[in-house]
Amino acid sequence: MNIWFRQHRFALGAAFGQLRKAPGSFLFNVLVVAVALALPFAGVTLLDNVRPMSEQLSVDPEISLFMKTDAPREQAQALAPQLQQILASSRAKVSFIPREQALENLKAKSGLTDVIETLGDNPLPDSYVMKLEGFTSRAADAERVDGIAEQMQALPGVDSVQVDSAWVKRLAALLGVLRLVLLLLAVTLGVVVIAVVFNTIRLQVLTQRDEIAVSKLLGATDNFIHRPFYYTGALLGLCAGAVALGAVALALRPLNAAIAEFARLYASEFQLATLPPLGLAGLLAISAGLGLVGAMLSVQRHLARLS
Repeated sequence: MNIWFRQHRFALGAAFGQLRKAPGSFLFNVLVVAVALALPFAGVTLLDNVRPMSEQLSVDPEISLFMKTDAPREQAQALAPQLQQILASSRAKVSFIPREQALENLKAKSGLTDVIETLGDNPLPDSYVMKLEGFTSRAADAERVDGIAEQMQALPGVDSVQVDSAWVKRLAALLGVLRLVLLLLAVTLGVVVIAVVFNTIRLQVLTQRDEIAVSKLLGATDNFIHRPFYYTGALLGLCAGAVALGAVALALRPLNAAIAEFARLYASEFQLATLPPLGLAGLLAISAGLGLVGAMLSVQRHLARLS
């Protein structure tokens, strides 16, 4: 075990030694990789801030139940106990709206009294409006509302049931699309990171060709020769990830200033925050892993040609 630690310590020291020989080239590569990482890191930060807010968003959906136009008033009023039974597990305010009241409301809101009077008979049905309380935009709550609407649709004399919280599903679908776009973007830019590290390590291998040849003549194993390059790639990815996270953190300040003004209009104090420590560590590990993958591909390809 001591030998294994000693070998890796030597490889890490060799990697730092190579970085000290060409710091300008290393810093330039770090900036290039950091630019590629900054966009997906910013997307992850944004989704991490929006996700809990969207899940806890109170929606208080309304369900509108419309009777058939030929359904008698007695049948419509008789549905009240059945609706209360369906809504027994939920907090809800149930209001019965007779067709006469619905017509008066339409006249008052539309301003088309003369046009409506030309229709003759009242075309509007009796209806119920149920406002549910304590619901959020979580998928489970959306399924509960849909289940309640389906039960109401099966009641006798019911023509249609409408749920006005469809925007919640649109929000969830939009977040799903954003996650997919972010994933595709992250994969694409991850390939860019691997390509940059691949080329960086290739240049180092070509620069150290003579040293590698001498090391092999002295009996150095392939693993001994490869390790410093692996550490170089991992360090490049790690440093680039740290720079990208720092850039995202700095960008949040002016962005929060603009968001604060917008949120104040909605009596909210919403602010974008950086990822928690575990999330930051995860992104740093991913960036280091991408650098390591690029280094491994480059070393295995180019050192094989020198053998």
